[in-house]
Amino acid sequence: MDQYVDGNVSLREVMSSYPTGVTVVAGSERADTPFGLTVNSFTSLSLSPPLILVCIGQTSTLHDRLIASDNFSVNILAGNQGAVADRFAAEPSGERFEGAAWQVGTLGVPIIDGATAWLECSRYELLKGGDHTILIGRVEHSAVTGRDALVYHRGSLRPSRG
Repeated sequence: MDQYVDGNVSLREVMSSYPTGVTVVAGSERADTPFGLTVNSFTSLSLSPPLILVCIGQTSTLHDRLIASDNFSVNILAGNQGAVADRFAAEPSGERFEGAAWQVGTLGVPIIDGATAWLECSRYELLKGGDHTILIGRVEHSAVTGRDALVYHRGSLRPSRG
């Protein structure tokens, strides 16, 4: 039988034991004013229609801008992009794209260079989920580069291989 360290740990601690991919969810009010944040609560929702969801904390400084956006991107970070994940999690929101390599996608949203994959989405639906907003997007454009993904597990970022 497994030995448990503590039978009453926080949900955050339990969830940190579950490896997840790391994304930067981004939008733009104009081509020259991108904004984005690191998000690891991302999943496929439906293949027909093609839907994904991301969960955005309601206390995030970018929450209101993201949920008001008609379009957004989900950039699935590559294994060598730990610094990008840290930057989009920690830097003041207005400075996150400074010096970052990115392009404007078909829907006018930022696509981060070097990501393992990206999706451009139109806002499909918003749902309340406790202290988060569940942003459901319809995938309009996407690409895969074949690079290894970045994984978050037990408080650390690491490549999915190696």
